[in-house]
Amino acid sequence: MSESMMVSAASEDEQMAFGASLARAMVGLPLLVFLQGDLGTGKTTLVRGFLRGKGYEGAVRSPTYTLVEAYEFVRPAIYHLDLYRLSDPEELEFLGGREIFDGSHQVLVEWPQRGEGWLPSPDLELRLDHDGSGRRIGLLAHSPAGDQVIDALRRELCLAR
Repeated sequence: MSESMMVSAASEDEQMAFGASLARAMVGLPLLVFLQGDLGTGKTTLVRGFLRGKGYEGAVRSPTYTLVEAYEFVRPAIYHLDLYRLSDPEELEFLGGREIFDGSHQVLVEWPQRGEGWLPSPDLELRLDHDGSGRRIGLLAHSPAGDQVIDALRRELCLAR
């Protein structure tokens, strides 16, 4: 059975705190995470919180123009992709996609629908939506590892099933 959950973040700080919780829940697990949501829902903000949760203190840039940012300060390495400007899913091959998606890294992908047909199935999907001035974040697991992450998040955030 695929696990799912919903959380709310009333502010950017809460969204970053949730990203840090996600990082702790994914400790040591190589996973593929899809980040879905309209422009301005805070996908990169969540990734910034995720990286802070892993101990990264440097600048976290949106890979809107570079398409991929690698963070190799931890193992497994973390890759953050933003496919918004991808014109063809086959371009992922030239960006090092075979290595990035070989199942040995933590990979967070914004706008994954732009890579449809080339990207492997995610372990975890996050859907970010506007909720007044805050955000609503829905999580859906697509693998046993994704189920593990949601279970760990529930424990950390003290949420019931």
